[in-house]
Amino acid sequence: MISEDLVFVSQDEFTCSVCLSPLTDPITIPCGHSFCLQCLADYWDQRQECRCPQCASTFATRPELHINTVLNEVLTDPDVNLKEKICAKHHQSLNMFCKTDDMCICMVCVVNEHNGHTMVELEPETEEKQVKGGLISMENEVEEHEKSLTDLICCIEETRRKLMERFRERERMEMEKVEEVMEKLDEEIEELEWKDTELRELMDTKDQISPDWFLLIVCAVPRPPVPLHTHRFFCLLADFCPLTLDINTTNKHLHLSEGNKKVTRKETEIKYPDHPDRFEWCPQVLCREALTGTRCYWEVECSGCCMRIGVTYEGLGRNECYWQCGLGENEESWFDTPYSPRLGVYLDWPAGSLSFYSVSHTMTLLHRLNTSFTKPLYPGFWLGMDASITICPLMMSCDH
Repeated sequence: MISEDLVFVSQDEFTCSVCLSPLTDPITIPCGHSFCLQCLADYWDQRQECRCPQCASTFATRPELHINTVLNEVLTDPDVNLKEKICAKHHQSLNMFCKTDDMCICMVCVVNEHNGHTMVELEPETEEKQVKGGLISMENEVEEHEKSLTDLICCIEETRRKLMERFRERERMEMEKVEEVMEKLDEEIEELEWKDTELRELMDTKDQISPDWFLLIVCAVPRPPVPLHTHRFFCLLADFCPLTLDINTTNKHLHLSEGNKKVTRKETEIKYPDHPDRFEWCPQVLCREALTGTRCYWEVECSGCCMRIGVTYEGLGRNECYWQCGLGENEESWFDTPYSPRLGVYLDWPAGSLSFYSVSHTMTLLHRLNTSFTKPLYPGFWLGMDASITICPLMMSCDH
């Protein structure tokens, strides 16, 4: 608190009598006068005796010069300089603040020009203003940071959205290219397998050719419809096997419906629970029924431009790359997909054959695979985008 009998300090107390400028690195000598450190050092270096430049007091030995820290703090206040601390009118220290006129004043101003005004001590008022100013500055800085963070999040989300769009478009284009190549390869492979089957059957044919063998040979080159022998057709009916899709093997892009009898591939994912039998990457699904040591026949309706239908061992990979877990891409599975809206599949496990028929008003043998089965087989399906496969009951209206 400033007392009423405050002794005012004149501006001369802060002026060096050697350079006549405000004190720099002030030192006070034994006689009580203060000077700039460098000014007094130069003054004494130029003379044989050490005396005060102001009062001419002489010292027997040269005093050690130490900066007057109290005086230095007054002179080097970091927030204002010396002139700003002194009243320009009365040359007194500015130690009061007039709230009425919103200005710093000295004690002489209090008595004269600002008599009757609302006044407070300068230091508390300054501290309060600094605190308020600091709070406002911090609030502005926080708002600026929040705005910058919001803008950054929006920018990241927009970039992510654009990248995902580009990724999906690139994936779609690549899938179209892959499907085109696969379709051409499938056609070439189908032609080669058909010719290979024809040659093998011709090699195995004896002098007398049964009707069934003859029909298969005729359809090899021009591929006209091959009506199924009536006896064979009723054998298929006797071996009909109802199947159900296994949800635990279903890929996340495959949607099951109609009591797990129909599967459709879509871009949207289904969050199936984790299961070790689920296909992670390939858009495939297997049936629940294990077929072994017997003959089985089933029919499916197909919709879409790209799909695979076949059988596989249980050991077919689930999390590996396409050529390790895709139907027909390894030694664990067999497939053929000649296009037909409705397909019949006949598995003769003991004989090691897998036959595919086109089913409409007639039944046409499309292809037959021959091998040797050693373990239980599971019917399976691979689907292209937007394709669907439905496991159907038998069509009983075929003409034979």
